[in-house]
Amino acid sequence: MPLEPNKEVFITCAVTGSGSTQERSPYVPRSPKEIATSAIEAANAGAAVVHCHVRDPQTGKPSRNLEYYREVTNLIRASSTDVILNLTAGMGGDLVLGGTESPLPPISGTDMIGAKARIEHIEMCLPELCTLDCGTMNFAEADYVMTNTPGILREMGSMMTTIGVKPEIEAFDTGHLWFAKQLVQEGILDFPALVQLCMGVPWGAPDDLNTFMAMVNNVPKEWNWSAFSLGRHQMSYVAASVLAGGNVRVGLEDNLWLEKGVLATNAQLVTKAVNLIEGLGSKIMTPSEVRSKLGLVKRSPK
Repeated sequence: MPLEPNKEVFITCAVTGSGSTQERSPYVPRSPKEIATSAIEAANAGAAVVHCHVRDPQTGKPSRNLEYYREVTNLIRASSTDVILNLTAGMGGDLVLGGTESPLPPISGTDMIGAKARIEHIEMCLPELCTLDCGTMNFAEADYVMTNTPGILREMGSMMTTIGVKPEIEAFDTGHLWFAKQLVQEGILDFPALVQLCMGVPWGAPDDLNTFMAMVNNVPKEWNWSAFSLGRHQMSYVAASVLAGGNVRVGLEDNLWLEKGVLATNAQLVTKAVNLIEGLGSKIMTPSEVRSKLGLVKRSPK
């Protein structure tokens, strides 16, 4: 197979995520102001897209608080920095079963809400992009399931399309891509779609290159895609994604380290990705160029 590198690449920075990383690095932003500031710094370093979760400012734990989302998006929009907003819609599908012998009822940590509630902050803030985790998956934790049924995904996808926010399909395995293509075929999601290939997340697609290329080859040619992996493999997948024809994602959601023993900021990870991409001979796309490529419209919140 001939090498077809992507010559114009956009960078997404996943700013904070919803993992339990807040105690492992002082650079993981917690409050809406910290998240917005880190997103702006990442954009100034070269990220065209910032992917944002929100956290409780005191504990750092992941949150679905609407006012936190409102504050983050307002602060980013009020800055002099242009960047594409991508808000998570992955919260509210957390199922924690009660153990191997008594799985029901679910136990503490379960956070299951309906499709409309899962995108309430999307409808309120109207970012250009939001995520759509396109399948149910076991995560590393023993009895935790990330729950996204076909019915919920059809409903969420329909509502995203109706309000004019483009879904970024999060594909953690090949079956997620299979269902994403079904959603486009049914007219629930617009063509061409946008996909994020999520590699190395236990227990989804492992981050070996054979699996990665199987994922890439399952993305329809007309679609746009990006990819990432976790921890020390983050920058390796920047190179792999560009060489395979895609775009890239970096950030503290996926990796805390700039190099061995050195904790990173989001801006430092973006800068490292910029240098790597340009070293491969590709150009970094601006937010306006990405909007044109993906058919996005910058909007004001309700």
